[in-house]
Amino acid sequence: MDKKGIIYLVPTPLSPEGIRQTAAIAQPVISHIRYFIVENIRTARRFLKAVDADFPIDDSVFLEMDKHDDFEFDEMFLQHAVEGKYIGVLSEAGCPAVADPGSKVVAAAHLWGITIKPLVGPNSMLMALMSSGFTGQNFTFHGYLPIETKERRNLILQIERGAEKGQTHIFMETPYRNNKLFEDLINWLKPTTELCIASNITASNEQIHTRLIADWKKRKPNLKKIPVVFVMGKSEIKNTK
Repeated sequence: MDKKGIIYLVPTPLSPEGIRQTAAIAQPVISHIRYFIVENIRTARRFLKAVDADFPIDDSVFLEMDKHDDFEFDEMFLQHAVEGKYIGVLSEAGCPAVADPGSKVVAAAHLWGITIKPLVGPNSMLMALMSSGFTGQNFTFHGYLPIETKERRNLILQIERGAEKGQTHIFMETPYRNNKLFEDLINWLKPTTELCIASNITASNEQIHTRLIADWKKRKPNLKKIPVVFVMGKSEIKNTK
């Protein structure tokens, strides 16, 4: 049986400042890849050129993933890996298949018996969790919350009940709706509930703060059109200030 190639899951920077660290890990692998499954071709080409100014873009083949969960892709693209070639999977920012398209590609690769190799790189959800002060032993990532008001409120209150029991809950919103979500949180949650807001992770203007809802009401941040991760949990140290 011919030796199969490898599918590499290649993280991309969360901010322009993160390109150097990400490039150091990705460059040795990317230099051998000419087939890519990407979330956005323009972003992917820009990343590859940032990693290696001499990367042969014109000699590479790109298959773009749709952003939606129900996207379909041509599994025959994986035939390149079956024939011994390397394939790179790139998200627009962060880790492929985590709050980004890519899981269907990975699932298909497992069915085809193709080796999957995840590379080390930035993940905003885990970095927000690490920085929140909440437990990392018992946590749930909810992704994007519902848009419909009743469903959204019910889930937020359910998350709050879980946080009161010592569970950590991570969620996010599209940048242009961040401020609306923040208003919902401070209006619907108890004043004593703890909330971490992590914005612009890895960027020079990164801000990560964990405060009581009562304190957030006094210091309302402007989260419009910036990447934000919200974390709700319960600190093991009591706030005596």
